[in-house]
Amino acid sequence: MSTEQTFEPGPDTVRTLRDAFGRFATGVTVVTTQTPDGPAGFTANSFTSLSLDPPLVIWSPAQASSRFALFAGAAYFAIHVLAEEEAHLCNRFIRGGAGFEGLAFDHSPEGIPVLAGTLARFDCTCHATHPGGDHLIVVGRVIRARARSGGPLVFSQGLFGGFTPPDASGTA
Repeated sequence: MSTEQTFEPGPDTVRTLRDAFGRFATGVTVVTTQTPDGPAGFTANSFTSLSLDPPLVIWSPAQASSRFALFAGAAYFAIHVLAEEEAHLCNRFIRGGAGFEGLAFDHSPEGIPVLAGTLARFDCTCHATHPGGDHLIVVGRVIRARARSGGPLVFSQGLFGGFTPPDASGTA
């Protein structure tokens, strides 16, 4: 039997609120950009599509991240949607991960470092940013997209898993 808990968000319920947010399953992305010091990457599950016309997406880096400034001011970035077999890429771009060290990658025509073979990729220019509590809401205008068939890497309740669509070919 499950138990339901009702609470008011506040300093004493931060963990409870985080756990409640974690009930919503999300996909996993790696966002990349080029900096004066080289390529940078950021694992994020705060990604969603926003608009088809114009083609817009949203992602939200945490202000507490050591890489926040690199992405908050990026003119161009790429959002890579990871496939269920690509958890190793997710782990490379979390705090303390290896990042691009020893990883093969290419560059887009705009100079964005891009990872080959991910489930989908959206090359973006920064369209707008908005404050969002302890995060920044970054709106990207998609200038190029790629996608392949397969199941996405999914994150829910602190765990990674996969989802295989009934027709994994990408057609309806």
